Amino acid sequence: MSVRTGFSEVFVKKERQALVAVATGVVLVTAVGCSDGGGSPSDGKSATSAAPSPTRSYPLSKPVHTIPEVRDFTPAHGPGWKPGGGKVVVKDGELADEGRLLADELDLKYAGGGDAGSGDVELALGGKSGANPESYRMTVRGGTVRITGPSDTGVYYGTRTLKQQVHDGAKAPEGVTADEPAKAQRGFNLDIARKHFTADWIKDRIRDIGDLKYNQLGLHFSDDQSFRIESDSHPEVVSKDHLSKAQVRDILKLAAQRHITVVPEIDSPGHLGAVIAAHPDLQLRDASGVAARGAVDISKPGAAKIVDDLLKEYAKLFKGAYWHLGADEYRALMSENPEASYPQLAAAARKKYGANAKVQDLAQGWLNDRAKTMAPYDRNLKAWNDGFYKGGVVDADKGIEVAYWTGKEIGAREPLEYLDEGRKLTNYNDEYLYYVLGQPNTFVYPTGERIYKSWTPRVLRGTSPVPAKYDDRILGGSFAVWCDISGAQTPAQVAKGVRMPLRATVQKLWDPEKPELSWPKFVDLADKLDG
Repeated sequence: MSVRTGFSEVFVKKERQALVAVATGVVLVTAVGCSDGGGSPSDGKSATSAAPSPTRSYPLSKPVHTIPEVRDFTPAHGPGWKPGGGKVVVKDGELADEGRLLADELDLKYAGGGDAGSGDVELALGGKSGANPESYRMTVRGGTVRITGPSDTGVYYGTRTLKQQVHDGAKAPEGVTADEPAKAQRGFNLDIARKHFTADWIKDRIRDIGDLKYNQLGLHFSDDQSFRIESDSHPEVVSKDHLSKAQVRDILKLAAQRHITVVPEIDSPGHLGAVIAAHPDLQLRDASGVAARGAVDISKPGAAKIVDDLLKEYAKLFKGAYWHLGADEYRALMSENPEASYPQLAAAARKKYGANAKVQDLAQGWLNDRAKTMAPYDRNLKAWNDGFYKGGVVDADKGIEVAYWTGKEIGAREPLEYLDEGRKLTNYNDEYLYYVLGQPNTFVYPTGERIYKSWTPRVLRGTSPVPAKYDDRILGGSFAVWCDISGAQTPAQVAKGVRMPLRATVQKLWDPEKPELSWPKFVDLADKLDG
């Protein structure tokens, strides 16, 4: 956090006068104005322009720590603010939801429109042209809090800061907070396919990450084990324990209120075991007839049809800006010689893409075709990094964002290969950000301390960051829960286990620089705010 003072010589003289007055026992009767980081208040009014009233001298305010930390705070002299019988006023009707939520949380009256007075909070849209839409400015002055931002999202984040600052009877400090995130995508990815989580459990996570200024919740709801959301087009693939569409709509409504976009994922052409269980004729088999776990045979038109049916159905349910197409770990391409092992795929590749095409080209074409299926719905598309192949005759659609999760797979490409191609990435680094139930293979439960101390969005693979020149192409990152051994932890244990890693991750996505607080103090802060 950067702390600025920005006060004029006049202010300094008055401050000295105040100190003398206190020392001599004289009552100070002149109110002192506070600026928004410059020499005069941003609203053009000075506290000294009002009729003088008896007051006392206040020390220069100090910043109050939050998670994530605000990035800039200008201190001022004044009493600060704490809730106590005031009201929330909104200057723009579209901020009604934010106003009502804050009023409820801080036990204030929601007044709608009107003017804010002492003890009140005012929310308004505004800011410089071209400002980050998630930015906000919070001014605490003269017993009033004013939060402005270029969008309702920015204003919402300002209310999250205020909520944390006044937690448990504390005061928001006098002064001006100017804040914005370093990264535009701050996600929590949840595997609800391999483990059933109730709608209420998911909503609790939304409330938690919303207060932490996350803006994405990934839902991986189809995999080899289960398919977890009600389907009208293919009810036969849905597992016994699942979310109804009504429950999903309720989740989406809460997420929207907390400015979180839900990012659905139907992974294909691998990880489709639940679909294959209902349609065994679509399963991929090698030249010896051995089934490839979870993989559909992409040479069969029926495989594309069922996946496209599902994509189209759920695109009408999930209307957010992002969609995850999966594309990882296709079993055919994890064999030593895909063309020899899966001759039907090799033949289909040559037929569709020419004599030099290979199985990887057929798989790459599959990803591009799914992107075409989603084109009418105007989504920003993601796919896992091992679904992008090099050296073939078919290239992945340039518009698909690379979700970089691993460098451990056979033939895995370095992040720089994607960045040098001009592609944009999001960081899902499995070395830091993968919470895999049961800790199979080489996975260990990630710790918030390790993320806090040594991870940044530029650490895409392993533990070393890519050069700073690529920073603009890294759109953000996501902490992920994967339920490979679903019974290894209960939902309550998962919630407890991810609590500090989620806080550490968002701190580094909001501000990648070395945090001001030590790790023990960061934990103490989290405990205080959650208490």
